[in-house]
Order: sequence, then structure tokens, then C-alpha cells
Amino acid sequence: MSVIAETTNRSRWTGTADAAERAHWRGVAERVAAELATDALQRDRANDDPTVELDLLRDAGLVTLLQPAEFGGGGAHWETAFLVIRILSRADASVAQVLAYHYINSGNIGFAADPTVQEAWHRKTTEGRWVWGDSVNPTDPDLELTADGDGYRLNGLKRFSTGASAGDVVLAAALVRGGERDGQVLFVVLDHDRDGIRYLGDWDALGQRLSASGSVHFEDVRVSAEDVLGELGDEPFSTLITPGIQLAFGNLYLGIAEGALARGLDLVRARPRAWFLSQADSYRDDPFVQRVVGEFASRIAAVEALADRAGRLFDEVVDEGDAVTAERRGELAIEIAKVKVVSTEIGIEVANRIFEITGSSSARADVGLDLFWRNVRTHSLHDPIDYKKLEVGAWTLNGELQPISLYT
Repeated sequence: MSVIAETTNRSRWTGTADAAERAHWRGVAERVAAELATDALQRDRANDDPTVELDLLRDAGLVTLLQPAEFGGGGAHWETAFLVIRILSRADASVAQVLAYHYINSGNIGFAADPTVQEAWHRKTTEGRWVWGDSVNPTDPDLELTADGDGYRLNGLKRFSTGASAGDVVLAAALVRGGERDGQVLFVVLDHDRDGIRYLGDWDALGQRLSASGSVHFEDVRVSAEDVLGELGDEPFSTLITPGIQLAFGNLYLGIAEGALARGLDLVRARPRAWFLSQADSYRDDPFVQRVVGEFASRIAAVEALADRAGRLFDEVVDEGDAVTAERRGELAIEIAKVKVVSTEIGIEVANRIFEITGSSSARADVGLDLFWRNVRTHSLHDPIDYKKLEVGAWTLNGELQPISLYT
């Protein structure tokens, strides 16, 4: 397994994953996914926070996968983390989403924190096996940090705070009012049970029901200087969190497509007889069934190749540290936008059309084949896919990059 080397250049992520690293964590993720698959439908229907599931991730080492090895973490790379998200999504996309956001949220240690404080944050995260939830949703009004003595008071409401109610700490982004940092937007990291934080438990969506994505209300929450992780700015390296989360989404949707196809194949193989008008004896030998399976398998393989390429490129750009330019960052975002476009489309199509080959009995509630469609349909509404197509088109036609934001 490769180890992340010590560096003074912005973060401790250097180089790219080797075959041994990828193989090790692939095996771990597949074992965890198999366990999650045993009762994914029942847990989805219960609609509870995934606290037990997060313990499973902790015990498997997946929560600390990206933390530096010298601090007891997995010492793995982003490419590997994206693969883990994909594998878990085949079985339980809700839990995979919480882990994906955790990787990005805790990734701000490397992207947003000053190198002089990164070791302390890495150690706390690894030793506590923290899961980082977030309260960052940029479509809501900013939370406000009001200067108060040597710290701040945090107030406001954030919807869609994935993982916040189930995790160990909450990453919040808030606008400073008053004091030396007036006008800055800061990332602050707060322990789950901090006085003044209230989890509203209002997440009740069609899919991704165990993603703990409810609203969080902050009322006069005391924030010390030690709780401040860093500033949310527009410097190229620090904004790699955005293409990172977009690539996590792409792997989430791809994994759902893979999971839907795998479940569909199980159902097809279990059917004893073909349709009465078919020339085939068994359902699995029907040419129309085989045609659809061949189409899905081929298109999934193409998206996998694109996602794998983007995952390797992400690590290559991260390795550049301070040398990352706005253009280099933008070109990476374009490659990831391509993944987002095709993974969204294949995820929705496979999860929807898989019923065409599994037959009417597969629509029974106890089969649970609908879980894949509900999950991908819900999460793919996170940000409009047409705007990702626009990003790719504007770049391809005119060499134009979109303004840096938490969506682009």
C-alpha cells in the first residue's frame, strides 16, 4: 500500500495510488458493501440516522482512509476514496453519500487549513475516528459569526446538512460580522453536541433517506479561535474541494447504476421461463433481454473508465500544491463535469429501465429494486446537470471556465 509522504507543500497528499493500495481498499469496501446490502431496504424504510452504519465504516478503516499514515490513518489517495464511494453506492448510496461528504469535509484540513495546524486536525480526526458532517449549503443565506471577545457567536439555519446529525463534528461555513476578520467566510469545526446546535430531523425525501441530510439550527453557538479551520476563499488549490465533491457525486451515481444492474441480473437469472412469445427457453437467453444487458454493461464500462481517469487526474493536480493555477484547476473541473454528466444519465437510465428486463414481479415492494432509482433520482437533483453540460460546452467551444463557486 502506498503511503502519503511528509511534505511542507500545503497538504500531505502527494503522488498517486498504486495497484496495491487500490486492491486493498477495494477489498475492504466490497466486504462492507456486502454487509450493508443485507438489509439496505429495511434500513431505508426505517429512515433513521445511520449511526450503526457509521460504526461499520469506522471499524473497517474507511473513515480514516485519507488521513496520513504517520498519524494512524490509512494513508490512501483521493482516487482510492472515490472508488470506495462507488463500491458502497452499489449497496447503500445513502451511507456512501455520508462517507463522500466526510471525505470532502475533512479534506478541508489539507485544502483550507494553514499547514502549521494541519497535523493537529489530522491527529484529532484519526484518533477520534471522527465522521465530519457539514452545514455549508451555499443556496441558503450564510450563517453569521459575530465577533465576541476572543471568539465568535454562530447563528443561523442551514438546510441539507449531510451527515451533521449522525457525525462527530460539523463543518460550518459562516460570514464574519465585526472584528479583525470582518467580511470573511470561515470554516469552523464544531463537536456534535455543542451547546446551541439543534438538529431538526426534517430529512424525509424520496431517496437517500439515511444520508442524515436534515436542517441544522445554530443559536448563539460559542466558537473559539481553535474551532476555526480556515477561510473559504477563491485561491485555486483551496477550491479543489468543489471538483472533489462533484467527482464524488459522479462515482455515487455510477455505483448506483452498477448496483441496479447487478440486482437486475440476479432477478433475471432466477426467472425460469422466457416470455411466451420468445424463441428462447429461458429468460436469460432471450435476445431482447441480452440486448439491454449488453447496452447497460457497455455504457457503465465507459463511464467507469472516465471516472477512473478523472480520479487519477485529481490526485495529480492535488500533488501540485501551491503550483496549481486557476486554469489547471478549471481544466480538472471540466474533466470531472464530463463524469458528472454521463454518470447522472447512466445512473438514472439503468435504475429506471432495469425493470424492463426484470419483469412485473420485480415491482413488488419487498424486492426493493426501486431503491436504486429513488436514490439516484433524489441526489441527482443536487445541482442541475444542464449547468454541467454548459460548463463542458463553454470550455469546448470557447475555452471559457465558469466562475469559482461551491458548485463549479
